[in-house]
Amino acid sequence: MNRIAESELILNSRGAIYHLDLRPEEISNTILLVGDPDRVKEVSKHFDSIEYQVQHREFITHTGYIGKKRLSVTSTGIGPDNIDIALNELDALVNIDFTSREIKPTLSSLNFIRLGTSGALQEDIPVDSFVAGTHGLGIDNLLNFYRLEHNEEEKQLLHSFVTFTQLHGKVGQPYLSSASSSLLKHFVTDFFQGITTTCPGFYGPQGRILRLGISNPELINRLTEFRFGQHRITNFEMETSAIYGLSRLLGHNCLSLNAVIANRVRKEYSKDGKATVEKLIKKSLDIITAFV
Repeated sequence: MNRIAESELILNSRGAIYHLDLRPEEISNTILLVGDPDRVKEVSKHFDSIEYQVQHREFITHTGYIGKKRLSVTSTGIGPDNIDIALNELDALVNIDFTSREIKPTLSSLNFIRLGTSGALQEDIPVDSFVAGTHGLGIDNLLNFYRLEHNEEEKQLLHSFVTFTQLHGKVGQPYLSSASSSLLKHFVTDFFQGITTTCPGFYGPQGRILRLGISNPELINRLTEFRFGQHRITNFEMETSAIYGLSRLLGHNCLSLNAVIANRVRKEYSKDGKATVEKLIKKSLDIITAFV
């Protein structure tokens, strides 16, 4: 085994990994990921007890119990760049020996479940509904820095997507990864299912025009109209494809659950997005604690 240098795996004075400020014993094997740091306490308020509360920058983690089920909830902040930090460091907590700085001979798999918000890209998906992403389709470029290999069906879907949307060239190469079927199968009732597209920004990358012109003004229409067999793009946001791609490469289970707070086709926005997120949290925790 090769020793990982101090400059590559950074530990702080208490032996915790740098950005998350966590030690291995401070996380569960099922980790709920939320973008908003304030949402951590909105999840952990449903815990019966809390063991650990750790914060560094935008990364906050609470680990505790609902009944006998141990769960962690970690805030990532917004965007695929923060997901790169969070997932690599959470993986390191279970799969790298911090004393020897070597990868453990036996690897562990975590369950990553995102509880987020998104915009619907289909007219039939109303605001205040929920979406479980069957795939994460990234136009953010993060996974292009890693060795992600697509199977034949994924290659065909991506080729069709690039041809239809004309997103190649200046914006980089899209990538695709699937949710874990072992998690997705529990989120059928009351959840729309479909492809979640991940963008590297909120305004131009998601087709919003304020004062700046955008290079692909037909983006929303193209995403909405895209079909590949039974697949369609249901929603988009800024984290899912990075979670799916990194989880696939690292050997973890993953699922992205999103509250729909906007419908970009209908031009509608939720009148109480916070209440919708609270409903998603409660419903998801009820389901998760029944099978983890």
